[in-house]
Amino acid sequence: MVAALLVAALGTGLLLGQPVVLVLLLLLVVLAYLAWQLRNLRLLQRWLEEGRRFQPPESVGVWGDVFQGIYRLQQRNRKRKRKLRKMLKRFQEATEALPDATAVLTPDDEIEWWNPPAAGLLGLSYPRDIGQRIGNLIRHPDLSGYLRGGEYEGDAVELSSPVDEHIRLSLRIVPYGKNYRLLIARDITRLQQLEQMRRDFVANVSHELRTPLTVVGGYLETLEEECGRGEPELQKIIATMREQSERMQRIVDDLLMLSRLETERVSEQPEPVNVAAMLAQVCEDARRLSGPEHHQIRLEADAGLWLRGNDQELHSLFSNLVFNAVRYTPGGGEITVKWFCDDSDAVFEVADSGIGIAEHHLSRLTERFYRVDTGRSRARGGTGLGLAIVKHVLLRHGGRLEIDSRLDEGSTFRARFPVARVVRTGREPTGGSL
Repeated sequence: MVAALLVAALGTGLLLGQPVVLVLLLLLVVLAYLAWQLRNLRLLQRWLEEGRRFQPPESVGVWGDVFQGIYRLQQRNRKRKRKLRKMLKRFQEATEALPDATAVLTPDDEIEWWNPPAAGLLGLSYPRDIGQRIGNLIRHPDLSGYLRGGEYEGDAVELSSPVDEHIRLSLRIVPYGKNYRLLIARDITRLQQLEQMRRDFVANVSHELRTPLTVVGGYLETLEEECGRGEPELQKIIATMREQSERMQRIVDDLLMLSRLETERVSEQPEPVNVAAMLAQVCEDARRLSGPEHHQIRLEADAGLWLRGNDQELHSLFSNLVFNAVRYTPGGGEITVKWFCDDSDAVFEVADSGIGIAEHHLSRLTERFYRVDTGRSRARGGTGLGLAIVKHVLLRHGGRLEIDSRLDEGSTFRARFPVARVVRTGREPTGGSL
């Protein structure tokens, strides 16, 4: 359009033969063009200031294309915003429907948002607690350590609700985005009550069974002595009854041991235990358990490495692991028992050349009554509770259990204890074969 006006002005000036007229006409054309541009800019400004809610201004040429292009972008953005608002609304509705308390924490541990259950379980109040540090509102050393540690894949933190100390909460943190975290608190009061009821039931039933089992065992022993010259069939029946009675007694003893491990408080001043001497006795007992199968049991123990802990619990841990190796290693097989200190922990290790364990069983071995081979375990005198006892003893001593095993190649059970429990006496390592 500007080019057409300029050509017209130039033609008019040439026809009139007046250069001044030509210049004036050119100036008028330029001014008209600038005025048109300014008008379109003002139309654009007014349209944008009005919130871009109306149809674009009418224009031609490039400005018409500009207005239409901006309008199309607006429409697309409006659709995206509507979709985003709907998604946010659905997300908020979903989080508000969750029974668990949920709160969003910034990289500085400040509370940015929470759902309604968080108000009831954590005592959060809007707008008072927006921007507050979670550690200032829930003051608990376990939570502070959990936040500082930065490793959230382990066990959750259990603590009492700041609203009601009788409510027990399980707190877990889930990282997301750029250093943001989601705090999830679950009410586990009922679960803990049910667990306590289970523990009480097991303890009470075990205590009630102990006396009648002792009486039955005594009578069976008497019958076995009196019927020693009787019929072979009767002797076999009595022997089977006594064997099952003894097995039930072992189960009751193990259940009582587990109940005690779960309910008794851990000693705040554990006594040093001579582990090497204890292992020597355990290996001697294992040799007697082996009997005619003549397992090659070798002990390598650092006699100067003592451990602070409960001697009865540690004896149960060591004997369970060593006796299991005897039960599941064929006659004449090798069993190596070690007690040493590596770069990070004090380590008790039992390695055997036994039947091994399939990988899919390893994660469940410490469950109560879990058996890889039910028939074999019962036939060899196992109760199915030994490794559960081992797990609880290690928990009470701040340790952990490692298991390496391959079918038909043997197994290695490794109990690791923190070096903070180690006591050095300066004695030399001892060893030997049994």
